[in-house]
Amino acid sequence: MSTFKALLLDMDGVLFHGDRALPGADEFLQAISHLPYCFITNNPIRTPAMLVEHFVRLGLPRVDESRFVTSGQATGEWLARQQPDFGFYAVGAAGLHQTLSQYGNYDPETADFVVVGEGEGLDFDTLTIGINLILKQGARLVCTNPDHNVDASIDGMHRVLPGGGALVAPFAVATGQTPVFIGKPHPLLYEMAMQRLGVAAPDCVMVGDRPDTDIAGAAALKMATALVRTGRFGRGEKLPSGLEPDWDCESLTALLDRWRDACPESFGTKTKAG
Repeated sequence: MSTFKALLLDMDGVLFHGDRALPGADEFLQAISHLPYCFITNNPIRTPAMLVEHFVRLGLPRVDESRFVTSGQATGEWLARQQPDFGFYAVGAAGLHQTLSQYGNYDPETADFVVVGEGEGLDFDTLTIGINLILKQGARLVCTNPDHNVDASIDGMHRVLPGGGALVAPFAVATGQTPVFIGKPHPLLYEMAMQRLGVAAPDCVMVGDRPDTDIAGAAALKMATALVRTGRFGRGEKLPSGLEPDWDCESLTALLDRWRDACPESFGTKTKAG
């Protein structure tokens, strides 16, 4: 691929770790600013408005809310397609509740869907309400993303937190219902971003840090892929069988250098100091 029409980018592990921007993130965003691009994330905790402010706090460029597509938004979109004016009961962070409320109505009594996302919210009471809605009211079990665990930075320390796939497990076990998963590697997040940008999969490059979600989902759609080893998947780790990203780089800076050499029509010629 010698020219780019559009980019899709993951964020956690690519641009930042928690409350710390990764080296080269600001330069990378400046370098792609002339291209159509969207951020797509399996994390449903923050709304697009929250993500704009998070970028600013990290010292990254302020971007428009329309550039973000979260798994919370994709879940709301999917639910609305299944049943307009749906009722939902959500277990997860406040941002997930805010997002779903833009698509449907909160209804802990007769909800059509029980939605489980990341963040605080799972306890004995919420689990009990959810399984009764599923078993007695016929609600469908939906999860924003399939990640078993996710990385976080808390007080400057790396922590591993439960992902959507772990948090939905008690509901699945208690009810025997297999959840519907929405986020990467499933296609809806990619499709929503491409629709916003007005491009097709062969014209896009997906930049991510997780082969099992970011890269696998994009490759299944015949999209070019770029893996940066600044997140969960570190330097020297062997790629999963059958996954071969088009670019495999140690950092965003290394990726940008390769793109400037390989795709001069999209990025121009890099001027070297000396």
